[in-house]
Formats: sequence, C-alpha cells, structure tokens
Amino acid sequence: MQTAPTYRQSGGDEPLISFIIADYNVPAELLRECLDSIFALSLSDGEREVIVVDDGSTESPLGDITNYLDKITYVRQRNQGLSAARNTGLRLAHGRFIQFVDGDDKLFRPAYEYCLDIIRFKDADIVLFDMTTKDNGGSLPDSADGSEGPMTGSHFMKHHNLRAAACGYIFRSSMRGNLSFHYGIMHEDEEFTPLLFLRAEKVYATKAIAYYYRQHHGSITHNNDKRSTVKRLNDTFGVLLTLQARIDTLPFNERSALQRRIDQLSADYIYNVITLTHDSRYLERCVARMQEHGLFPLPTTRYTRKYLYFSRMVNSKHGRKLLMAILFARRR
Repeated sequence: MQTAPTYRQSGGDEPLISFIIADYNVPAELLRECLDSIFALSLSDGEREVIVVDDGSTESPLGDITNYLDKITYVRQRNQGLSAARNTGLRLAHGRFIQFVDGDDKLFRPAYEYCLDIIRFKDADIVLFDMTTKDNGGSLPDSADGSEGPMTGSHFMKHHNLRAAACGYIFRSSMRGNLSFHYGIMHEDEEFTPLLFLRAEKVYATKAIAYYYRQHHGSITHNNDKRSTVKRLNDTFGVLLTLQARIDTLPFNERSALQRRIDQLSADYIYNVITLTHDSRYLERCVARMQEHGLFPLPTTRYTRKYLYFSRMVNSKHGRKLLMAILFARRR
C-alpha cells in the first residue's frame, strides 16, 4: 500500500478514546467542523487521539487543517474505500475505546459527553447512541439515567433491532481482536457490527442523539444506476452468507442473537431487490438463490410487527407480486 508521509501527534499514555476519521474529498470547511466538534469535547490531550485517514483524496487536506497537525495523526493512502480507511485507522489507534467518524459528519457535545461518562464510570464495552440528519445540536435522554444496560451484546441483539452503522457507537478496542472491515464491499458495517456485538459483555443503549450524519444522495450508497444497484445487492447477499457461516460455531444464545440479525437483514435484502430493481424475474432469481443457501423462506418470528407482516407476505409468490405492485405504485 502506497502512503504519503504520516504526521503523528506526540506520544504519551494510552488515550481513553481514539477518533478515527475517514476522509475522501470532504470539503475543507466540513472536515474542520468535524475536527472542531471532537476537540470541543471535555477530553484532555492525553485522553484523546485523533486519526485522520485520507483515502486518496484528489488533493490532500493538509493545507486546510494546519491548525490541527500537532494534535492529530494524519495518514494519506491510495484510494481503496471506506473499509480500508477504517482498517488503517484501527491499525494506528492506541485508545482504549474507538469512535468512527466520517469526515463530513460531527459530534454533538452535550449528548456525546453523556456517552463518554458511561465509558468512564460504568466500564462499558459498547455505548450506543442515536444519529440524526438534522443539525439541531442533538439531545440528551429524557430521564436522569437514560441508558439501558448493562447487557451482553447477544442479549441486545436478541431483543432489539440492531443499527449497524459503525459511527453509531463507542466500543472497547481490546474486544475487537482481529475483526476488521471487509475490503471492497458496500454496507461493510452490516458485517462488522453484529460480529463485534457478539463479543461484548457490557452494552449500554442510550437515547442520546449524539451524531450528525450528512446524507449525500450522490454517493455510491445512493447511486441507483444498474451496476451500482447490482453490486449493492450482491454485497448484501455476501454479508448474509458470511454471517450465516458463523451460526454453527456459536453457543445457543449467541446463535439466536445472530439469527435475528440474519433474518432482518434478509428481509431488508428482499425489500431492496423490489424497490431498487422493480423486476419480478430478478426478484424470483434472488429468492431462489436465498432458498439454495437456507436463507428463505423467512422465519415468521415476531421480532417486530413490521417484520412479521413482511415475512408472511414475501414467503408466497402471490404475496411478492402484490408487494411489488404496492411499492411500485407508491414510487409513481
């Protein structure tokens, strides 16, 4: 891997938390806003490590962030995608905890401070928080103790819908082991997050809205041309196969937790096939492929009411045709 020189902040004791920022052609003002939100937190220089991984931007952002160079670790690599950028950050990180941040997003200080207090005082492995697409300053939970936990990661996955976005939680770096992001795929978080959660003994789930996520409809995840659509769907199916391959290696409680995630991701996959392709023949080929690998029919388990109704409908060919007609009518 070819990289430009790495600019590294001065060493010291093990930081409390490493912030890994993935940057690819992020406008300078947004990257500075991201960094400002991190340095505004009540963390001393020794508690905070900030790593900016420039994944082959057209122009290096160094000239735009000169005020931060003595406070951050900066590395530039050839463009390889978000997974590779995050993996580079993980290799460089020294913090006891990790927080991923996309370079054009930012943290909301009061709500994020609330999450930091949980890792400081409750010996958490993972702290979940909410994300928003509104730049409204975030919000704290209503109650004084507005977090649910501690619980194991498998318990959380068995009883909650897992939000896979890797930017949506703080996690203890030591429990990651050799787990990393799958190179070259879209929706890499869908693979990384559930496998990480299965390793957690103390998870706290909060209602703190602590992260501002900017949506980019021109990005690859919002690109609806045929090639991108097929890659997106194929990558999701690949994640399903990877997760399914882990099932038989797990104890019962962890197995049932991962099964729920597989079932719900399978439902998402079928929904996306319908909404992104509007092609009944392609849908039937995808369903046949799922059946070949034991992913179909979907279990009619009441994870949520929405999942239950959806699974009952898509498990029959007539139901799939009806659902496609309904969703196509809405699109028009």
